[in-house]
Amino acid sequence: MVDWDGPLTEAYERATTYLAGLPERRVGPRATAPELRQALGGALPQGPTDPQEVIAHLAKGVEEGLLPSGSGRFFGFVFGGATPASLAADWLTTTWDQNAGLYAASPAAAVVEEVTAEWLVELFGLPRGTSVGFVTGAQMANFTALAAARHEVLRRAGWDVERDGLIGAPAIRVLAGAERHDTIDRALRFLGLGTNCIVPIAVDDQGRLKPEALAEALSDAGPQIVCAQAGNVNTGAFDPVKTICDLAHDKGAWVHVDGAFGIWAAVSDKLQPLVDGIDCADSWATDAHKTLNVPYDSGLVFCAHPEPHRAAMSIRAAYLIQDENGERDSLDFNPEFSRRARGFAVYAAIRALGRSGIAEIVDRCHAMAVRFAETLAANQTETLAANQLAILNEVVLNQVLVRFGDDDELTRRVVRAVQDEGTCWMSGTTWQGKAAMRISVSNWTTDESDIDRSAAAVLQCLQRA
Repeated sequence: MVDWDGPLTEAYERATTYLAGLPERRVGPRATAPELRQALGGALPQGPTDPQEVIAHLAKGVEEGLLPSGSGRFFGFVFGGATPASLAADWLTTTWDQNAGLYAASPAAAVVEEVTAEWLVELFGLPRGTSVGFVTGAQMANFTALAAARHEVLRRAGWDVERDGLIGAPAIRVLAGAERHDTIDRALRFLGLGTNCIVPIAVDDQGRLKPEALAEALSDAGPQIVCAQAGNVNTGAFDPVKTICDLAHDKGAWVHVDGAFGIWAAVSDKLQPLVDGIDCADSWATDAHKTLNVPYDSGLVFCAHPEPHRAAMSIRAAYLIQDENGERDSLDFNPEFSRRARGFAVYAAIRALGRSGIAEIVDRCHAMAVRFAETLAANQTETLAANQLAILNEVVLNQVLVRFGDDDELTRRVVRAVQDEGTCWMSGTTWQGKAAMRISVSNWTTDESDIDRSAAAVLQCLQRA
């Protein structure tokens, strides 16, 4: 008899204790790397250990080294939390242990992903028939979309890249904003195109790509891919996607939109104008583990042209069973072969929240980001000397950039002090050559009290710095 009850009960009790404690937990790790090694390391076990004891040992050993990114006062790296339905579905995903690569390996996983894909396409207002892949995150979503783009622009030039590779292929130019996310560059490296293929396009003071600069850089000949951005990782700013698509398509270029968190603005009636024209692009990348708040890891890639998507990703082998009725095999749209059934958690999140619940998360994260910026700015006027605090960006979505004393070292000291203090956690960044504090409001539980406590902590750290 296998004892499932012991270790699973231990895990459940420790999980619910952790989750219940998040609202008041110190936001930051409390143990050093040597302390964690001391708690968790030791000689290789030479014999079995009771599974319940293993879970208890693991949970106790990592406790002080966890970064509570599910807290409503965690504002670093655009991390979301996990909603109850998505977390529970993720637990079941592990229990069911389905390999979601083929329909034959898990009809349930395949159909859930098919249904969820249709919901997502509708949520974002993308063209009907758009193909969808469930990947690890926006890095692999960008990779997959750009692989489809590479296939298609070379096909139009008479080259089969999947058969003939890149040696001797027509050169591809990739036009992307100077403030693009680094995952674009990394995806191009993975694809063998290299970063020298990038033509950087000038941006404005918020990081938005300038259409006139793009128009000047576009060519009348040769394969081209244009990368637009829905939600700059520092400012949250949106490129003018409709204008970009018009310019690029006029020159026969493929348009890809990196919308890791910003594309979710499409679900909000208030914020939807930020993504005007998003449906005109050819491919899109986003994360579910950010704005939708499902557990890590969960990325999504969309392609308005399923054939290039499938051509870039699909695989055939004698032992693989393709369904005789043509049911969807997810490995036709993903770079992975065997993989976790990520669609269950996304399905549960969308069914539990509905369109209105997702829109409420998007709108609340925006409202809380505005409140954070306004609270800091108001206190700067009332209690701080002039120029001690500046909000560097227009708070259009969920990002706030703050600089202190117009001084790089002071700004970095304040960021470190806030992280050490523990009320909240946010990261530092460099924006247009200057150090800044980067505040990302992405958690579904963040409320006014979280913002007010966190803003007060930032101001106290500034006064002590």
